[in-house]
Amino acid sequence: MKNAPFEKTIGFTDQDSTHKYPHGLSDRSAYLITRGLRIAADLFFRKRYGHRAVVLETVAAVPGMVAGMLHHFKSLRNMTDDDGIIKELLDEAENERMHLMTFIEISKPTLFERLLVLGAQIVFGTFYFFLYVFFRGTAHRMIGYFEEEAVTSYTEFLDEIDKGTIENVAAPKIAVDYWNLGNKATLRDVVVAVRNDEAGHRDKNHEIADNLL
Repeated sequence: MKNAPFEKTIGFTDQDSTHKYPHGLSDRSAYLITRGLRIAADLFFRKRYGHRAVVLETVAAVPGMVAGMLHHFKSLRNMTDDDGIIKELLDEAENERMHLMTFIEISKPTLFERLLVLGAQIVFGTFYFFLYVFFRGTAHRMIGYFEEEAVTSYTEFLDEIDKGTIENVAAPKIAVDYWNLGNKATLRDVVVAVRNDEAGHRDKNHEIADNLL
């Protein structure tokens, strides 16, 4: 299994999230929602980055699937081509799902965290569906901001690994196969690969939002 749609992001080395300054009510609303969720995640997970990733990647896998489905139905209704947006969104959803599968292998979520994942998926999935139906540009801008925070979180994760606070264990096989990391790959290599993906999602969602707003 290969991560072909996102190979172009592998060269990303900047450790800081490129922030899109919010302009207008739509951007500010998206940014405030994102900051509120970031504060909640920081309070709940603190420096348990592996467990944070399990829950947040579950949420991150929702937008691409929801948006891809809605674009699919729109294409069918209008009997027009989608210009490749459906595949791009579904690829994003699949990529985020693979992040989740990887961190499940690394962090071994508790029963409570699995229940939290279920609740988050139901609540956020419903919210994002209606947000995308009525405010598509805001929805993409919000995901752009989500991904900014993801890049920041994975950079902090890397810092903890480099300091020795988090053990740099061997990468699980699912990650080695997905990112073609090699047999000697470690957790650090996995986090770098995931951060690269998130940077690509960040830039793409901000680009789509710029074209819609």
